Amino acid sequence: MLMVISPAKSLDYETPPQIDIHTQPDYLRQSKQLITRLKKLKPVDVSTLMDISDNLAALNVARYGEWKPPFTPDNAKQAVLAFNGDVYDGIGATDFSAAEFGYAQERLRILSGLYGVLKPLDLMQPYRLEMGTRLDTAKAKDLYGFWGGTVTKALNELLKAQETPVLVNLASEEYFKVVQPKAVKARIVHPVFEDWKGGRYKIISFFAKKARGMMVRYAVKEQVAEVEQLKQFDYGGYAFNAKVSKADTWVFRRKLAD
Repeated sequence: MLMVISPAKSLDYETPPQIDIHTQPDYLRQSKQLITRLKKLKPVDVSTLMDISDNLAALNVARYGEWKPPFTPDNAKQAVLAFNGDVYDGIGATDFSAAEFGYAQERLRILSGLYGVLKPLDLMQPYRLEMGTRLDTAKAKDLYGFWGGTVTKALNELLKAQETPVLVNLASEEYFKVVQPKAVKARIVHPVFEDWKGGRYKIISFFAKKARGMMVRYAVKEQVAEVEQLKQFDYGGYAFNAKVSKADTWVFRRKLAD
């Protein structure tokens, strides 16, 4: 079983990591190509391209300018600890033991617009480049074209080592689009998280993001080895609903107190 998640827009480079162990991203050569392209952009170009404020655009232009390997603990941070958003709140990796980080390193991958595929303990320097950004390069018109074959090949390399390969999609629609499902040599399971609101169950973005992270945390803490064990996920009050689930679309629901 291999899980994939999205990155986060917010970053935390202020909190010291509680673990010294780190690895290097596998696709820094491609990342350098993207950085070279991004360094040609002015703040106004970045603001328009990414639909962000002038201040954020200026911050990220500065980040592109400062981005430079080799990555060390002095100039970079482990990805699962550097990302700081709803999914990562749900993961709560700041209390992981060395063994739990080891499990995550084997079973979890983070999809990234700049780095392609990240292992949880890969050092990364700060950036902003969402997968849906229409950044044209010599290779493709956007990041889906730039990364698509590479990301899918990377996942297949990991999956082929499994006796019963299963990819668990805990990424957002924007990020999972970089994966080429027909080329994935494994079963793909899509967990869906629904909350009761307005008289019916629906996906509420904030809660769903955190739930994706909580499912990763559940897998890490329980050392889940077989995908069927994820049906026992009960963090945050969610429960698997077999009646509304399909073969590979698993629906988890909860009804919070009014």
